[in-house]
Amino acid sequence: MKYFNVYILKCADGTYYTGVTNSIERRLAEHIEGYDPNAYTFHRRPVELVFCESCISPHEAIDLEKQIKGWSRKKKEALIERNWYKLKELAVCKNLTSHKNYNSQ
Repeated sequence: MKYFNVYILKCADGTYYTGVTNSIERRLAEHIEGYDPNAYTFHRRPVELVFCESCISPHEAIDLEKQIKGWSRKKKEALIERNWYKLKELAVCKNLTSHKNYNSQ
């Protein structure tokens, strides 16, 4: 069975890059070697693989990649640490307009 990997790289400037691939070894080598001068990671090398999750379908992997890309730095770091409690805590909506903060009178 072929797997698809969602991964997070920590760049030399401290930023995170999230991607998806069907070959983590090949893709990581491309990031490390600087395969594409237009890539986000090219001028931010060296990079370090800090998270990798396997998915069974490309759609699942792409959906997870998009979800992670929309997360805050703190939430990404909780995922990298696999700190599920902190991740859940960071996922709670704290907006005053949230239905959880609505006070019906």
